[in-house]
This record gives sequence, structure tokens and C-alpha cells, in this order.
Amino acid sequence: MKIAVLVSGGVDSSVALRLLREQGYDLTAFYIKIWLEDELAFLGNCPWQEDLYFVEKVCAQVNVPLEVISLQKEYWEKVVQYTISEVKSGRTPNPDILCNSRIKFGTFLEKIGIDYDKVATGHYALIENLDNRFNLKMSPDLVKDQTYFLSHLTQEQLSKVMFPIGHLEKNEVRELAQKFDLPNKDRKDSQGICFLGKLKFKEFVKYHLGTKRGNILEFETGKVLGFHEGFWFHTIGQRQGLGLSGGPWYVIKKDSEKNIIYVSNKYHEKDKIRKSFEVEKINWINKPETKNLKVKLRHGPQIQDCTISDLGDKLRVDLENDDQGIAPGQFAAFYLNDNCLGSGIIKKAL
Repeated sequence: MKIAVLVSGGVDSSVALRLLREQGYDLTAFYIKIWLEDELAFLGNCPWQEDLYFVEKVCAQVNVPLEVISLQKEYWEKVVQYTISEVKSGRTPNPDILCNSRIKFGTFLEKIGIDYDKVATGHYALIENLDNRFNLKMSPDLVKDQTYFLSHLTQEQLSKVMFPIGHLEKNEVRELAQKFDLPNKDRKDSQGICFLGKLKFKEFVKYHLGTKRGNILEFETGKVLGFHEGFWFHTIGQRQGLGLSGGPWYVIKKDSEKNIIYVSNKYHEKDKIRKSFEVEKINWINKPETKNLKVKLRHGPQIQDCTISDLGDKLRVDLENDDQGIAPGQFAAFYLNDNCLGSGIIKKAL
């Protein structure tokens, strides 16, 4: 079987590559350049240089040929422009979900992966094939589980994908990296958005949208508490980075037309917490027959019980418990037991 393995320079994809090599597959490793070199030139260094250094070292040790391909143009058009547009409109996008559905398992699959039987990555997730109907299942490592980031994939995409470390927990992957003596065995995990590397998201937004001074108002009274540099730097539910005393203060509303942020230090009171919202642009991997599901509103182990109601091309979602951070633009991923059923984009809180 011919497998294209996407490698990033991190421990997870490197262990995945080594495991597949031991299993005797015909492998080619691919490093995708999606870094926005021109856009991020002000950093003064090459943001992908260190990644590529480790990729080359690992591939040489494992004895797998490596190809470096550039999908920067496609990434700009399919992910970055969307991200900038959403942030500018006051919404909270998730570029990593689109990177998976539109680039790694989209453009790459269409351009290069088509010549291979499978495309493998180092994601923490499982794929189950039941009579050529594919289920996306959660990793046993609930903290590292990445089904949220994969929730916008289609059946066709899942049919071509494999996750060699999906059955493992992070500590087991780290142990294998040590056992295999991989060149990057002690490298720390990356935490940021996939195309930004060490650059903070706020710096990226500032580069594209600049700053615009606006008022921070107390939601209950309309009193001016302070000032911000632009509503696009803040998201619903945010607590850090407001620079206000007398808190904790939470962002509960944004007025993008007037460039106003509303905050409250009574965020946990009933009238400040939303438990219903509307979802659009829904992608079902497997459409559920039941209305009683679980939902994730962000990456991580937190998952909530919910009830969904069909509104035609949209869904109404009612949470069993309150959530303090329902932000338009976020993805809501739906689950039944350990199956990720798909996801949609939050249109508005109700």
C-alpha cells in the first residue's frame, strides 16, 4: 500500500511515520509549506526553518523519501482570507478546522494524495470502517483528542485517511519517540494556530486589521470602564487581557459597527449565560437519528449534553448546562458516544 505521510517536524507525525515504516508500507513523507513568508516577513526570521530541519532529520533516520510542497497560495485563499474576514466582522473563526478540511485533506488530497492509497497524519483520532461507511471516533486520550479539528471532514475524505497514533495516549507517543531515539524526541508540542507558529494570533490580527481605539462599557450600566485597541482582538467569554480592575470581567457582547466591547463581572448570573444557539453550514459525517447528542464548542476534553432541532439548513442547539462562551463563528462539533458526527458554525446565541 502506498501512503503519503504528512509530517510537521513534531513528535506526533514523526512517531506515526516510524510506526508505518515498521509495518512495511511504501511511504513518501510530505512537508506542506503553508507559512505566509511574505506576510510574516516582519518577524525577521523564517518561521518554518526549524520545523523543516527536524522533518529532514527524522526522514533521514527512518529512511523515507521527503518532498516539500508549497500550498501557500491555496492556504491564503481558502483559510487565511476567511479568518481575516470573520475576525473583522466580529466573529470567532477556527482556522485549524479549515486547514484540515480544505488543505491537508482537501487541496493536498486532490493534488497529491490522489496518487496514493492513503494519506496519514499524526492526529489523535480513530477511523472505523463499517461496510465502507466511515466513523470518526475519539482518541482514548480525551485531552489530546483532535476530532473537534477533524469534524468538518467528509465521508470521501475519511475514506482516504489514516491516523497511525490515534489509538495511543500522548504519554505513550512520547515514550515511543524516546524508544525510537527520534531526533525531535524532546521537542515540545506546538500550541498555536497552524500557520502562525510562534507568532501570536493577536499580532497576526494587528498586522492585517491594525488598531482602533474604542470604549469598554459595563453591560449593566453603560459606564465606561476603559478602552480597547479594536473589537477584533476580543471574543465572547474572554477574561484575560482586558486590563480592568475590580473584576474578574468577561466580554459578553461586541458591537462591531460602533467598536464597543461590553463586559460584566456578573457573568455567571442567569441572564448573562447562554444555553441555546443556532448553527449553520452543517457538515454531517454521519447524520444522527436521535436529537439527544453531545457537543464541543472548542478543542479540549469539555463536552456537553445537548438537544438539536432541525431548522432546515440550520440547527437549533439547546445545552443541558450553561456555557459562558458561545461566540458566533465558532464551530460546534456533535457527538454520539465516542463518535464525532460532524460540525457546523455558530450563527448566533439565542
